[in-house]
Amino acid sequence: MENSEFKEREPISSLALYYLFKGSIIVPTFYAYFRGRVYGRDNVPKKHPLVVVSNHGSYFDPPLLSSCVGRPVAFMAKEELFKVPILKEGIRLYGAYPVKRGKGDRAAIRSALTALKDGWLVGIFLQGTRTPDGRIDDPKLGAAMIAAKAQVPLLPVSLWGTEKILKKGSPFPRPVPLTIRIGEMVAPPESNKRQALERVTEKCATIINELHDLGR
Repeated sequence: MENSEFKEREPISSLALYYLFKGSIIVPTFYAYFRGRVYGRDNVPKKHPLVVVSNHGSYFDPPLLSSCVGRPVAFMAKEELFKVPILKEGIRLYGAYPVKRGKGDRAAIRSALTALKDGWLVGIFLQGTRTPDGRIDDPKLGAAMIAAKAQVPLLPVSLWGTEKILKKGSPFPRPVPLTIRIGEMVAPPESNKRQALERVTEKCATIINELHDLGR
């Protein structure tokens, strides 16, 4: 896949939905309820696709991350959600792409590459699952593999405090302070060889953990 094939920006309909949802719900909630802070917004390019990589502590992470980088971020979603009337149209407009359970990384990588080609930022949680302390200790190679195949840069982001939003046994989000730090872009791996993927993955994980250690 050549970069010349990529669209510069996301679809207009998705951008409109993104700004509507962001302005009416996410921004007021982030700043008023969670007393949110964002650092490093200047590190996000205004156009062109890239892979956003971050730590993961909460179900709230996808919309918070997307809102704070200032552009829609496409995340994978289980295929079953795309069979629900109305919901399927909403999540598709907002950039979600379907992944079949049991199909593993191949289906996810193909969908992510398609999203990148359509001009989206693609979001990948570097550890692949939520962690109780918000840190990354076992990063996966999927994000680096996608970046290598598409030859687009990676953008490391730290989500601090989101792991405390939901207390076990309670469905209500707690008004904990949140801080999001956006690092500088990392060049994609020069090849799909494991050593190259591991080197870039470790670099991204180190940056995210260092940003996370800065705290509030």
